[in-house]
Amino acid sequence: MLGIAFVVMLVALDSTVVGTALPTIVAELKGFDLYAWVATSYLLTSVITVPIFGRLGDYYGRKPFVLVSIILFTAASILCGMANSMLWLVIARGLQGIGGGMLVGTAFACIPDLFPGAHVRLRWQVLMSTAFGIATAVGPSLGGFLTQYWGWRWVFYVNLPVGVLSLFFVYKYLPHLRHTHPDAKIRLDWPGALLITAALGCLQLFVEMLPKHGLSLAMLGLLAASVVAFIALWKWEHHTPQPILPFDLLFDKKLSTLFLLSVLSGFSMFSLMFYAPLLYQGGFGLSPQEAGLLITPLVACIMVGSISNGRIITKLKNPNIMLYVGFSLLALSCLGVVISNRWTSHGVIAGFMLVGGLGLGFILPNLTIFIQQEAGREHLGIATALMQSLRMIGSMLGTAIIGTLINHMYAGSVHQALSEQKADDWFSSFSDPQILISHDTQTTVLAQLASAGHQGQLLLVAAREALIGAIHMGVGLAVIVTVTALWLVRRVPAITLHSKLEPAVVAE
Repeated sequence: MLGIAFVVMLVALDSTVVGTALPTIVAELKGFDLYAWVATSYLLTSVITVPIFGRLGDYYGRKPFVLVSIILFTAASILCGMANSMLWLVIARGLQGIGGGMLVGTAFACIPDLFPGAHVRLRWQVLMSTAFGIATAVGPSLGGFLTQYWGWRWVFYVNLPVGVLSLFFVYKYLPHLRHTHPDAKIRLDWPGALLITAALGCLQLFVEMLPKHGLSLAMLGLLAASVVAFIALWKWEHHTPQPILPFDLLFDKKLSTLFLLSVLSGFSMFSLMFYAPLLYQGGFGLSPQEAGLLITPLVACIMVGSISNGRIITKLKNPNIMLYVGFSLLALSCLGVVISNRWTSHGVIAGFMLVGGLGLGFILPNLTIFIQQEAGREHLGIATALMQSLRMIGSMLGTAIIGTLINHMYAGSVHQALSEQKADDWFSSFSDPQILISHDTQTTVLAQLASAGHQGQLLLVAAREALIGAIHMGVGLAVIVTVTALWLVRRVPAITLHSKLEPAVVAE
């Protein structure tokens, strides 16, 4: 379990550390046009590989894939640190995403392999939540420290000691468990894997590029390609004897609602974690440090909520109650972001973030446990991987829908404010909300506006108000999504936390 905990830390640490260093990386490697692809290439490859290796782990056992993924992820981290161009970094991040997808698709499913009993598994799940929480909480500060004092390359090299530790513990102590007999003939569903790659790859590209390019012909082509690939996947997987993605599982009455809740929770969680910091810095004019302190309760209380959940849920006759509580708290937190303004006290804002963290702490581990309970041993890996993939897809949809909405509303409001002062020529300077965060850029633009005879401070205030209104509208959509999820919880079948999982076969 220490090995699995280090694996979880490896993925969580990388996802939080890199973001802090990105502006410095771009400034040195001079490739702003590829800025978004540093994150997109990682997401693209990881979203594709999670369900594929989740299924392969069901067939062959998870230990070999966990070991390979640690080696691949760590080696790719070293390549990222050695990058001398943005293109090199983007390719290395794509390779790192393959390792990350393998880790997520196999490591989380190792826990029910080791502990078939749900009560025992819940206690050990706390270790995973703690490891994830520590890495997520430390990540942004560690990324800033390493970038400032050691250089941005150490943001990637820091994965090396964690990778070595996880490799040692997993190799030495994790048993190789299989759910199929070693002599059983297994035919790999390579067409299914290729169709998953095409379907999710085109969807990810569509979602990432939609806010920037809008519904252009190329974007509609990507969406159409994704839909066609999904339809082909659907037909193929119903005719192949050993499908890599069993659609019967996806539409199973006991599991379908839980999978849908994973999508909706990813949508809402993304809204809070991504847009609340932008609201506090760009809208309210807080420093990055102040905004970071306000967001900390959200991240820290995910861990607190998970630990509390493990203690509470085993004493409840109806464990489903915790999903009701979790989604209620998450909806309240999103609503708190919508109603907060520049005069709201920091204590109240931190309180809303704390409530959201507790809600996610009640939602995330319970969705994992409930899905593993209902899926059964044969589909354990693919069910867990599907849940992770669907949560990522929910986040992707949040990126496209809320991002497009905020960009459109912000641009419209800023354009109107500039027109009122007859300063339409300055739209390019205000079109990116980053001007509201960068004090150096503000000083330069305000000086230029003053020399041109415009009231720069009034335009800046108007841009802040436009951003606040746009984010309120975007996160308001997340409130609707979370309330919908709360209503759907009633369709989750009554979960009983007794062991449904038979012990696996030890392959070595």
